[in-house]
Amino acid sequence: MKPQKTLLALALLASAAVTGTAQASLFDRGNGLIYDDAKDITWTANANINGLMTWTQAVAWADSLVFGGYSDWRLPTTIPATFGYNKTGSEMGELFYNELGGVAGYSITTTHNANYNLFTNVQSYVYWSGSEYAPVPSYAWYFSTGYGSQGNDFKYNQLYAWAVRPGDVAAVPLPAAFWLFGSGLMGLLGLRRRGNIG
Repeated sequence: MKPQKTLLALALLASAAVTGTAQASLFDRGNGLIYDDAKDITWTANANINGLMTWTQAVAWADSLVFGGYSDWRLPTTIPATFGYNKTGSEMGELFYNELGGVAGYSITTTHNANYNLFTNVQSYVYWSGSEYAPVPSYAWYFSTGYGSQGNDFKYNQLYAWAVRPGDVAAVPLPAAFWLFGSGLMGLLGLRRRGNIG
C-alpha cells in the first residue's frame, strides 16, 4: 500500500474510533453503577434504594447518599420542564424512552429493551425529579415509569426516588485513549516499513 493511502486509511480508522461512540448507550460500571453517555450521568443500578418519600425527603436522601464510593448524588432533573409523553429532554425521559425502549402509555416493567436488565427494583410508578415546579412552589416535577409521562405533584406526596450523579465513574480520558491508539498504529507502520510484517 502506498504511504498516502496508508495514512488516509489510518486517519479514517482513527476517526471511526473517535466518532463510533456517538450513539447513546448504557454501560455497567460494576458496583451497582450504570453510566448513561447520552446525558453524561451515572445512575444507581437499584432504582428503589430507599422506598417512597416526600419530595423534601427525597432531595435530602439523594444529597446525603454515599454509594459506590461517591457522595455527589442528586435526583434527576426535568429540563425542559414540560408536561406529557415522549419528553426525552429530561434525564428520566431520556432513560425511559431512548435507553430502556419504553413506550408512551405502557409500563417500563412490561415494555422495554435489553438495557432494562441492567437495573433492579424499577417501580412501575412515579419518581421524583429534583426540579421544582416554578409557578407553584408547593409542587415538584415527576416522571411516571408506569406510563412514560412527565408532570408534577404536591411535594408532600410519597413517590419513589432514583439517584444520579454527574459524569462517568470509569471514564478513560479521550486524549490518553487516542494517544495509546495512535502509538500502536505508529508502531505497526514502523514494522511494516521495515518489512517485518506482511
